[in-house]
Amino acid sequence: MPKVLEFKLPDLGEGLTEAEIVRWLVEVGEVVAVDQPVVEVETAKAMVEVPCPYGGVVTARFGEEGSELPVGAPLLTVAVGPPQERSRTGGVEDAESTESTEPSEGAESSEYSGNVLVGYGTAAATARRRSRVRPAAPAAAAPKAAPAPVRATGPVPVISPLVRRLAREHGLDLRELRGTGPEGLILRADVVSAVQAPARPAEPAAAIAEPAAAHASRPAASVSASADARAFRPAAASTAPAGERVPLKGIRGAVADKLSRSRTEIPDATCWVDADATELMAARAAMNSAGGPKVSVLALLARICTAALARHPELNSTVDLAAREIVRLPEVHLGFAAQTERGLVVPVVRDAHRRNVDSLGAELARLTEAARTGSLTPAELTGGTFTLNNYGVFGVDGSTPIINHPEAAMLGVGRIIAKPWVHEGELAVRQVVQLSLTFDHRVCDGGTAGGFLRHVADCVEQPAVLLRTL
Repeated sequence: MPKVLEFKLPDLGEGLTEAEIVRWLVEVGEVVAVDQPVVEVETAKAMVEVPCPYGGVVTARFGEEGSELPVGAPLLTVAVGPPQERSRTGGVEDAESTESTEPSEGAESSEYSGNVLVGYGTAAATARRRSRVRPAAPAAAAPKAAPAPVRATGPVPVISPLVRRLAREHGLDLRELRGTGPEGLILRADVVSAVQAPARPAEPAAAIAEPAAAHASRPAASVSASADARAFRPAAASTAPAGERVPLKGIRGAVADKLSRSRTEIPDATCWVDADATELMAARAAMNSAGGPKVSVLALLARICTAALARHPELNSTVDLAAREIVRLPEVHLGFAAQTERGLVVPVVRDAHRRNVDSLGAELARLTEAARTGSLTPAELTGGTFTLNNYGVFGVDGSTPIINHPEAAMLGVGRIIAKPWVHEGELAVRQVVQLSLTFDHRVCDGGTAGGFLRHVADCVEQPAVLLRTL
């Protein structure tokens, strides 16, 4: 008899205690390989694929799509047997006909890897998991009399979490789509084409009772009888206003909790200044014309932030309420706000104080791309000590940022726009930007915050000032 092993929801790190099942990637009875992703989950930090460290036959799954599981709860069970005796295409019966082999923890065999999460473990194992694309089994031709298409079995060939999310929002079953990517990979364009295709045959009235607009704006997993009952209560049964209800969970819920905690615990204050960014933009143009990697405005602002924090380390700190102490942090882990289809995230550039402009630019570009594709790991979204928020990309001039708890400050940058400006005693058209600093008044007074912001403005107006800090 094979050994049946239970795979539990692993510790996803960074204090996360639960995760929502977004989509199962395997079916009961399917053979899985070591480190094959078996379920896609969404935490308060990111959406990740969880690989199973065992190789064998899936005998049970626990939890439906859309449900939340605590860390340590069973995810699935796998029947494990000697790989040389188990058929890779057989079912549970094939596995049960083999002798059991219990894997040892940390073993290097093909039956157990010890890795439990994409983005963790060895780099080679992570690369293998991310590069693995398994095409879906071809669907059998449906009889002409059958009204519904026959769905393919096996894992759906989708890598991007954003593609899965787009399909869920529009009520599409990815098993009914034919991917146009390599080896049948389903791309975003395939989902968009399916959404824009002519409407499918009408469904029973019970299935379309919910308004289409509300159905498209909520995850498919939430369209259940219980969710409908909660979201669309009759007016007589509740004094709450009628309308669509969006659950505060996942990333949206984590953002709400963090911002509420920041406003509750931190006595913040904001100061701001307008700065002439004409020389900064000219310096950037000169750097880019010299060849090599292109320098972004965000990379220059990040370098200016690390220079200002070196002069004013009070703002690179946190407050220990239990000990009633201010903890000044030796390393600068610079967070930057990035807007994605899944909401606002704040990736973190580690050891930003040790990086030059080129290194900062490369890391900012890598993390931004990972944020857009939904592949950021929890470790890349936590641990920041200071945040840079470039809200100018939205075409606005100013804002009062909310501090990213438990940090002590955040620098906000508005759009850089041509404005009338007095330059060398004469009125001229210059490139002007508004800078705003929100800071924790417990860690410093206005003089320190003003000194920090003034140094940032001086570097923006005269980039040569940075040479003194190199």
